[in-house]
Amino acid sequence: MKFSKKQTAAYGLGAVGKDMVYALSSAYVMYYYNQILGISAGFVGLILMAARVFDAVNDPFMGIVVAKTHTKWGKFRPWILSGSILNAFVLYALFAVPNGMEGTGLRVYFAVIYILWGVTYTMMDIPFWSLIPAVTSEPKDRESLSVVGRTCAGVGNALITVFAMRSVQLIGGGIDRTSERSGFAWVALIVAIVFVIAEVILFLSIREQPSAEEKQTEAASIGDMFRALFSNDQAMVVVLTIVLINTALYITSNLLIYFFKYDVGGADWASSHMLFNMVGGASQILSMMLLYPLLRKVKMKNESIFKLCLIMEILGYALILIACFTGLANNMLVICGAGMLVFVANGILTVLTTVFLSATVDYGELKSGKREESVIFSMQTFVVKLASGLAVFLCGIGLDLIGLVGDDSTDGTIVAQSASTINGLRLLMTVLPIIGLFAAMILFRKKFLLTDEKIVSMSAELSARKGDA
Repeated sequence: MKFSKKQTAAYGLGAVGKDMVYALSSAYVMYYYNQILGISAGFVGLILMAARVFDAVNDPFMGIVVAKTHTKWGKFRPWILSGSILNAFVLYALFAVPNGMEGTGLRVYFAVIYILWGVTYTMMDIPFWSLIPAVTSEPKDRESLSVVGRTCAGVGNALITVFAMRSVQLIGGGIDRTSERSGFAWVALIVAIVFVIAEVILFLSIREQPSAEEKQTEAASIGDMFRALFSNDQAMVVVLTIVLINTALYITSNLLIYFFKYDVGGADWASSHMLFNMVGGASQILSMMLLYPLLRKVKMKNESIFKLCLIMEILGYALILIACFTGLANNMLVICGAGMLVFVANGILTVLTTVFLSATVDYGELKSGKREESVIFSMQTFVVKLASGLAVFLCGIGLDLIGLVGDDSTDGTIVAQSASTINGLRLLMTVLPIIGLFAAMILFRKKFLLTDEKIVSMSAELSARKGDA
């Protein structure tokens, strides 16, 4: 089965809405609860990390529940719709904390709401990505659909990273804490509504086709599915690589707002922040839409592209670090140029990790005889959130260690930070990601086996088995 153009467009729209929600939560929850509501960065990071531990249990079970679902609307669509509606309500609650809530009550509210946000996001995210290997067995078709999904997800992410902070200040009516608090509530409401509309269109546009593989998966026991989850060595390699790459990016995305507010500074710091994210977002989207297909057209292998992108991203971070310590931190041309390398590389890497993870479904089926799309992609959902939680935890501890002073002003005046704090912020934003990317390179080079040739041969072998059957 192949997606029609209408279904492909609906899938892309769903990816836009889905990642708008994820970007708002992952990029701004630290800033909102630390800088606006006054909770310590270390505590925010600790709660986010604890929520990820909870997800370690929740995500695989959600994959099992999805795999065993059978309704007249299909296996995946009911969860995409119901999870989206619930997550939209929770997202608004996350960024619309009632006035007067403070102290222990505020901390408990944050912990509970954020855990609920993770649970409801998982409900729709696992079935969303599980559609890719379930809808077609052709490697090229999966690659194409992965590009559409990841490109559109990049659009959704870019819309938030580029416009969210500026929209918060414009809608809120100022740059002081009270105005930003009101602005975040309105932005969260708008994003939640767009998200639900996008997923409703997806729900109505796609018709799932039951397959023999789905029926086989539904008959599997919970024990069998857990064994399949942890026995797929290539899925585990891809998953760990995703953790390292995404942790690097999320560290930067969480600290960028602090960097532009306190290092670049100025009354119009949000405009510089928006410009950087606009350049980065456009670079990431174009890399997925144009550069990656071009590299494939010239017959460059996916594994070679992957290694090249890791090197590019490391170089981009290194250039940002050099710029900061050579007096060029305020030079937007230099900072944006270095940032382009990071975002171009990361855009292609997100496509490739999805392609590789789809291939591990075939790899697992060849080893075990069972097809576990939902379980494998529940791992992706978990590790992406794990990476986000780990990144924010490291950011929270790091911000406390470097002594960043919270902004308590009511008139928008930005608190000056010490030189050591600014230098610490620069190191956190670049050196930690570089370490993670080097680790990803080593892991990929030593353990990854699913080359282009291997993926094609696995697909042919599975087709031959089904033909014999």
